[in-house]
Amino acid sequence: MSSTWLVTGATSGFGRLVAERALTAGAHVIAVGRRGDRLVALAGQAPRGQVTAVPLDITSPDAEEVLAAAVRSAGGLDVLVNNAGYGLFGSLEQIPAAEARAVFETNVLANLAVLRATLPALRAARGRIVQLSSLIGQFAWPSSGLYAASKGAVELLSEALAHELAPTGAKVTIIEPGTFATEFAASLHVVAPDDVYAPTVGKFLTDFAAQPPQAFGDPEAVADAIMAVTTMENPPLRLAVGADAVDGIRASLRSRLAELDRWESFPSVPATEGV
Repeated sequence: MSSTWLVTGATSGFGRLVAERALTAGAHVIAVGRRGDRLVALAGQAPRGQVTAVPLDITSPDAEEVLAAAVRSAGGLDVLVNNAGYGLFGSLEQIPAAEARAVFETNVLANLAVLRATLPALRAARGRIVQLSSLIGQFAWPSSGLYAASKGAVELLSEALAHELAPTGAKVTIIEPGTFATEFAASLHVVAPDDVYAPTVGKFLTDFAAQPPQAFGDPEAVADAIMAVTTMENPPLRLAVGADAVDGIRASLRSRLAELDRWESFPSVPATEGV
């Protein structure tokens, strides 16, 4: 019996690659994205009826209802790849409130709407939930504060969800990609800093933009990782993909542990502090 997948952000990047792999494996894919033409093209690659195209902005007020209806029409759901999102970079002080609100609407609140629409079916199927985060869901760079915060929220809500679903047999995995050559860069929003933040935010953005193409990984590796975890009996809660993700997250965790150890006896301040 073939499985049913729902993939958000299925028109490009990791979402498109995963949708194509699931179709090749014989799955029925509920493909969700804003670009209807790309959904039509995806459906054209598969046998008739294997793709249910859902042109949808997942931040729309009726998104939860539309997705729940698609799952009901499909007769259930086995795998969710909650992938849709975009990047926002700039200094915390200078990013307008409307842009800050919008990135949380898409990356966090819409992510929750997708979960609410699909979890009843996923619980019934003892299914797999794949939540797309980022290496900077674990730490932040200059300029990444709001995007990292949105992905950090995804990390923690997904961890809570994994605990809450444990008795049902449904499993959650958070994918933490490093920097990969996808269309992410074309969709991200950048708020250029003024002179105040030029030495930190400006320098980081300039240095990052100057990286050569070979610094960005092959996105096929992320799609392969997603496909792999959906078949594991006991998948990891978190999976960092890419050497930069593994190295960056490890360095961040070590730094946090060192700081925790150094300050565990607070308020007894070390003698060297304040000198």
